Amino acid sequence: MPVRFDVMEFHDVAEWAVQLVEGAGIVLLLIGSLNAFVRFGLDAYDPATRADAYTHVRRRLARVILLGIEILLIADIIRTIVVDQSLDSVLVLSAIVVIRILLSFSLEVEIDGVWPWNRWRTGPGVTPVAEE
Repeated sequence: MPVRFDVMEFHDVAEWAVQLVEGAGIVLLLIGSLNAFVRFGLDAYDPATRADAYTHVRRRLARVILLGIEILLIADIIRTIVVDQSLDSVLVLSAIVVIRILLSFSLEVEIDGVWPWNRWRTGPGVTPVAEE
């Protein structure tokens, strides 16, 4: 009797890839957050860095969240395009993208401390485009 190997279908591979990417995003969020809080504790303990500890932990957490959102968005895109091709899935992905854009915008402002259209004012030696 011949041996039969079960072959994973493309749909199964795509679902596995989605779970892998989501897992990577979750691990990144957990490790990045833990790192930010450990560094916050070290900064808060040291009198030389104590004054800026809170600002630094907020910026570190914002960067971790931004990267985590990007990775989780990849998983949602794969799921919508390959795994679950339905109008509901597209609407959910659209909502996620809009929320991600708003969150990314606010976190970028938090990290840089300046509105994106005023960023040129904070950079040393950066000359804005000539205004007419």
